[in-house]
Amino acid sequence: MKTLVITGASKGIGFATAKKFCDAGYRVINFSRSTPPDERIESHATDLSDPEVESRITAILDEHVEPGEICLVHNSASMLNDTVKSAGAAEFVQVLRVNIVAPQILNRCLIDKMQPDSSIIYLGSTLSEKAVANTFSYVTSKHAVVGMMRATCQDLSGTGIHTSCICPGFTNTEMLRTHVGDNEEVLKSIASLSTFGRLIEPEEIAGAIYYAAQSPVINGAVIHANLGQIES
Repeated sequence: MKTLVITGASKGIGFATAKKFCDAGYRVINFSRSTPPDERIESHATDLSDPEVESRITAILDEHVEPGEICLVHNSASMLNDTVKSAGAAEFVQVLRVNIVAPQILNRCLIDKMQPDSSIIYLGSTLSEKAVANTFSYVTSKHAVVGMMRATCQDLSGTGIHTSCICPGFTNTEMLRTHVGDNEEVLKSIASLSTFGRLIEPEEIAGAIYYAAQSPVINGAVIHANLGQIES
């Protein structure tokens, strides 16, 4: 059986992705703090910002994942309202642990178990290649995610494992709503920034992730899944 290992599948894009892979017959293993509302998902309560999380993840994957065709989706992300002036070292490191360090922990645990046609899919952001104010640590980490994906592509040359980075636009998730304080006017303004005049639904990003996982031809690619952003 094909296996999906994913982080942050309890809600939003992660949950939509886990369901998509379950429907396609994958065994799905998730790491997140809360439990997804779908009994098909094998979930392990995990705080990816914990400095000691590596031993927990390693033990679980060693026990539960056999060599085979594996898709690894790095979905979890931490976002703060911060700036280059305000970001403290402790908070900055915590964001990097979730957005950058945890993906590499999972990479190291699983790459040797991955047979040809396996994949590693990174979740970037529209802010992986540009920036806005008041999201300093998030923007910095999402730029790094693109670099991780490109380095992964080069390092895994000849293995039959492919990788890509899906960069969603503004998606209708709890993270986005929390970031803007559940302000409906702000959400409408954000939605107007796409050529379709709406927010993206998590299921649409899940479809892009699934396509990337099945498509070795896009190895090393950054895919902008954003409905076409209106540039000013």
